[in-house]
Amino acid sequence: MRWEQLVEFAAKTDVGMRRQNNEDTCAAHLAREEQVFRDRGHLFVVADGMGGHAVGELASKLAADMLPHSFLKSTGESIQKAMRSAVEEANATINARGSQNRDFQRMGTTCSALALSAKGAVIGHVGDSRVYRVRRDRIDQLTFDHSLQWELERRGRLKPEDISLHEHRNVITRSLGPEPHVEVDIEGPIPVHADDIFVLCSDGLTAHVADGEIATVVRDLPPKAACRLLVHLANLRGGTDNCTVIVIRIGQLPSNVIPPSVEVPIPVRNTLSWKWLLWFWLFGVGLVCGTTLTLAKHFVPGLSIFGLSALGGIVMSLFAWRESYQMRMAPPEDALKPGNGVPYRSYVSRPVKELISELANFGVELQRTAKEDGWSVDWKKYEDSVNKSREALSQKRRSQALREYGKAIDALMTGLIEERQSTTGTPLTNP
Repeated sequence: MRWEQLVEFAAKTDVGMRRQNNEDTCAAHLAREEQVFRDRGHLFVVADGMGGHAVGELASKLAADMLPHSFLKSTGESIQKAMRSAVEEANATINARGSQNRDFQRMGTTCSALALSAKGAVIGHVGDSRVYRVRRDRIDQLTFDHSLQWELERRGRLKPEDISLHEHRNVITRSLGPEPHVEVDIEGPIPVHADDIFVLCSDGLTAHVADGEIATVVRDLPPKAACRLLVHLANLRGGTDNCTVIVIRIGQLPSNVIPPSVEVPIPVRNTLSWKWLLWFWLFGVGLVCGTTLTLAKHFVPGLSIFGLSALGGIVMSLFAWRESYQMRMAPPEDALKPGNGVPYRSYVSRPVKELISELANFGVELQRTAKEDGWSVDWKKYEDSVNKSREALSQKRRSQALREYGKAIDALMTGLIEERQSTTGTPLTNP
């Protein structure tokens, strides 16, 4: 990634439909100077607090405040070391604050931080908030969920297809705050390409919106519109938790800037298996025996053994060359293991037409309820957006259709939020 590339981002945090307070916090710090970008890069953080009432809010806010402060002020360290130190320092601060007040004991928060620099993307991660990368039609999860369900799967006690159905899917195994020391996952540096999209989010989003749907929305919508639609979609499907999402889109390199050269090493593995050594030994023995018998004037058996050995040697050489070639071209085994840039999960984006169809069904239900209950809705905006979406869909401009229907849903959800605020008196969303 280069300093000259434009970084477009947006963030949104929402209390959801079931909670009365928001324990999520997010932060974004863009480097304003080229040297700062080279040393530390642009930084984005999502934290999901735990502990109830104001305790979780305090823990997540401390993480979102302390981590950037520690990370950006550090000097002389690599980005990976600076990221680890910053997360550990945030953990120590939260733990110390919790030990000072009985009401704050055992408070904690997840934390996922992404630094985008000249050296690539570096991630510091604790908990089950996630960092994704969307590239073309694929979404890659770059972080491992520190949850009981993922640990059970890693140990072979739970199948991947049963993950979403498991009763312990919300039990996390690692967080900032409860203990004086914490184990931090550091991923990267990961190469960053133009048009890559990174997504940081709390589990309030991933509990209701599938990875493939996240990919479709952030790929086809600008970051601000994508954040709003993702949060609305989570709320339309229940909104059982606070929901926070940051969407970052990497721009193209300006035409007057020379792109960096990238060297791609070719992995080399040329050790043949023991079976080939055995076959070559037998081949040599056959040649010696055949030659010995021929010299002893036992021509028929000698030449037969010699010919079969020679033919077998040629065949074995061809197969051995093929296996050696495959070994040289295959990536090393450790490169196939998730982590350090290799995704833990990968999915393809959901077809746009399917997502629009579901949004249309939600729109019909919301429209009926809004009119019955008298919500304050900008009906002109809603109707205009629906009509534009249908027109774009008829012309097979599906991305534009999704954008317009996102505006229609936003008009209805804005009316719903205002209605709930007027009846409960509690703010239910943050811009």
